[in-house]
Amino acid sequence: MTLQISIDQVSFQYPGVEEPVLDQVSLNIHKGEFLAIIGSNGSGKSTLCKLMNGLIPHYYVGEFAGKVTVNGLVTTEHKVTDFSSHVGYVYQDFENQLVSPRVLEDASFAPLNFGYADYKERGRKALDLVGLYNHDDEFIWQLSGGQKHQLALAGALSLDPDILIIDEPIAQLDPEHAKDIYNILKKLNQEHGKTIIVIEHHTEFIAEYCNKVVLMEKGKVLWKKSTKEALSSVDELMKHQIYPPQVTQAAYKLNSFHKELPITLEEAEEFFQPFLHSEQPRNIAANSNGKNNRDTVLEMDKVTFSHKLVNRSKRKTVKDVSLAVHKGDFIALVGNNGAGKSTLMRLFTGLVKPEDGNVIVEGINTKKVSPEKLADKVTYIYQNPEEMFIEDCVRKDVEFFLKARKVPDYEQIVDKVLQQFDLKELEDKDSRLMSGGQQRRASLAIGVAMNPSIILLDEPTANLDIATRKHIARLIDSLKESVDAVIIATHDMQLVAEWANRIIVLHEGEVLHDGNRESVFSNPLLLKKAGLTSPQILELSRRLNRDNLSYSVEDFVQEMKEAEVVMSGAY
Repeated sequence: MTLQISIDQVSFQYPGVEEPVLDQVSLNIHKGEFLAIIGSNGSGKSTLCKLMNGLIPHYYVGEFAGKVTVNGLVTTEHKVTDFSSHVGYVYQDFENQLVSPRVLEDASFAPLNFGYADYKERGRKALDLVGLYNHDDEFIWQLSGGQKHQLALAGALSLDPDILIIDEPIAQLDPEHAKDIYNILKKLNQEHGKTIIVIEHHTEFIAEYCNKVVLMEKGKVLWKKSTKEALSSVDELMKHQIYPPQVTQAAYKLNSFHKELPITLEEAEEFFQPFLHSEQPRNIAANSNGKNNRDTVLEMDKVTFSHKLVNRSKRKTVKDVSLAVHKGDFIALVGNNGAGKSTLMRLFTGLVKPEDGNVIVEGINTKKVSPEKLADKVTYIYQNPEEMFIEDCVRKDVEFFLKARKVPDYEQIVDKVLQQFDLKELEDKDSRLMSGGQQRRASLAIGVAMNPSIILLDEPTANLDIATRKHIARLIDSLKESVDAVIIATHDMQLVAEWANRIIVLHEGEVLHDGNRESVFSNPLLLKKAGLTSPQILELSRRLNRDNLSYSVEDFVQEMKEAEVVMSGAY
């Protein structure tokens, strides 16, 4: 195979940082590979990729040593623009790459600025490659989140690079659009011969689409392996707090078969063949909309809300929604990008007011009070934790609200909250300079310190590695003890399946379904319409025709062990 990228003994250290973010890294990448780079947050994955198009050392300042060669060009001997036709790059915050108002203009931006006479044809070809048809003259703001990601991908492809790097391609996408993006990458790899490099935390997608995996830890490349070998190295992955696919974890924990571990659903079906039997899954619990005799803490009555567009027209994002939230409700708001989840959350807080209908929070109509008045009752924790940081250290951020409200003995409350969220050792650190997981913990601490009745969390596990996501999930679970209700808007179906006692499915601004996990995950038509997918382990238990659907790896392993005992007794 042709060697495309050679990284030889490269070290790099950002100014003001004590340790190098890359430490004598060496790596070879060959033409046609579909490579996943894995590792915990802060392991150096994004910095490694910025070597491959010359951004390091030309754009990012720091101490650089070593040699990087891309398609025969040494990065230190050429400008960043020299690599634009070799390497396309889609960043994690892909919307920041959209620079023109209309779709075709944006896709054609790079070839236009490189002086190509056929820049529009290049833009159209890139749009075709990513499946973004018939949107040429639409404004960017008219696109869904998935379509914006496709457009950023088209922009990266418009100079026809043979290497494509995508930093966390599905971090901000609903499950349906996530699969769409990976299918596009698969086509680019297999049909157009492009080398694909992804930074990815979701090992189920790695198992399904990638053929090589690189593991990083503390600025070093530990190894490069085939996907099968990499994801079957369970002990080593778990040592570095990386979780293999759910089916791989389950097979490893059962380990009575002494067979090669499965990494995909199809392999898992064959692996667990001994447990297949003819019994049907249990009867699904009846749909529940959460109405019961518990106290109502929040209510929406026929609420409609519209966003004003650039052309001064309005687009309805919430349409005639009625629902009630009760004490003890732990609700997951789910649905595809643009379904209305974030808008609904903002209506709960009074940050925006309904166009029609009413939102009532503990007897108070949000139309009649300011968001500040509601802050004692409802806390909204933003998707981007940085939006909640005001002061220059964690402790000051957590105590800010309490001091402003002159809460007596607030220092003791802050101490307790910092301890609860494992932030005591970080209390003097600037919140903006912490890792993604630490920032998420700090934002949760700020919200809990306000002692609200209701906590709202917008995508609380987005952009985090799996180990950090699990830690945050445990912290979210602990909120059940201190508040009346918790509502999360999320694409994380594992979190939904394991945490929520009520699931509200939104689609195009309407409530499509309001029930429990059994009524949601057992309804294929509902999942398809809302752009959702079941967690891998749940889908496996369904395919195996189990008596009880399993919502976690632990549930599945226990079910299998019980079935094994029953089967051994039958013989």
